[in-house]
Amino acid sequence: MIKNFAELELDDNLLSAIEEMGFSRPTMIQAQAIPQALDGRDILASAPTGTGKTAAFALPALQYLQDFPRRKPGPARILILTPTRELAMQVADQARALAKNTKLKVFTITGGVQYQEHADILANTQDIVVATPGRLMEYIEAERFDCRAIEWLILDEADRMLDMGFGPVVDRLSSECRWRKQTLLFSATLEGKGVEGFTADLLKDPAEIDAEPSRRERKKITQWYHRADTMEHKLALLKTIVTEQAERSIVFVKTRERLAELRIELEKAQIPCSWIQGEMPQDRRNNAITRFRDGSVNILLATDVAARGIDLPDVSHVINYDMPRSADVYLHRIGRTARAGKKGNAVSIVEAHDQPMLDRVARYTKEEIKERFVNGLRPKHKKPVFKKKKKKEGKKKSPAPKKKSSGKKK
Repeated sequence: MIKNFAELELDDNLLSAIEEMGFSRPTMIQAQAIPQALDGRDILASAPTGTGKTAAFALPALQYLQDFPRRKPGPARILILTPTRELAMQVADQARALAKNTKLKVFTITGGVQYQEHADILANTQDIVVATPGRLMEYIEAERFDCRAIEWLILDEADRMLDMGFGPVVDRLSSECRWRKQTLLFSATLEGKGVEGFTADLLKDPAEIDAEPSRRERKKITQWYHRADTMEHKLALLKTIVTEQAERSIVFVKTRERLAELRIELEKAQIPCSWIQGEMPQDRRNNAITRFRDGSVNILLATDVAARGIDLPDVSHVINYDMPRSADVYLHRIGRTARAGKKGNAVSIVEAHDQPMLDRVARYTKEEIKERFVNGLRPKHKKPVFKKKKKKEGKKKSPAPKKKSSGKKK
């Protein structure tokens, strides 16, 4: 097992940048992906958010550019595709930080930027371009971006690109970059739509890496839950946690309606917060994230759709005000804390009907999630017990359970 970055055969200028960023030892995904990428293999990797995947593709890309330096100025040699503008900015920022001791240039091409700015960028020599698929395709169609020089194509959060309907665009971009030497695909999961939504020829004999965060990486997150008897009880628990226990919290809710209700309640209690939700104007979204980032507010309310792909530093608590619809979404959520080697906390505030979901999460993560109590806010009701359904009886009696399971896969 690789214990430190020096074992990864990276140049000293990259190693010193890694040290300055405070990374002590490679995460599981980095230790597995970097050597394979440097060996020239295509990569198919499952890496949940918070496991250090950006460095897992940025470091070998930077090393490759140094191993095979360009002879003359020209267009980008490495193309990184991300589903959203925010993620593109984050990836580019991290790549720049890793490349700070080199002369390599990293640019972004995303929506919401004036055409002239991009035209200026594209006239310069670039090494790495981080782009959103739709915007990049516009430039390719206008013959403003040259894909023939692309040597590596990297897809970040590929499953999310499919969810957002970018599958056909990514396939077109893949064929535009057909002279490339390598393709690296990173997705939160490798099941279902994770990869199958793309054309079969995207990857050639890839090294498959399933980097479920190791116990060591996950152990940094202390998980527990509180039971709530009523909505009033649930709200009281949340107020106590965010004001008395947590320094900086992301609070997850399941719908925009729930987010609006909770926002009003916190405002009434004079607890400042910012919020992000799906289909929100970009400037308001950026403003909400900036206020949380710079510490103007210490609570960010979010729906799952809005929060995927954002990387926020120093989150002490992830709070599930509403339990997610599946166990892997729970893992996505709690991965927002304990980043970059720090410790973190994941708290779920559950109602009686949430108990089966909590049990499912515990089975999925193979970890016990213990119950805790807040003085003066102990639940009065007994903990509900849900009997496990017997599969055989279910099949004989009625076809109802079958419908349920097929509904889940959609």
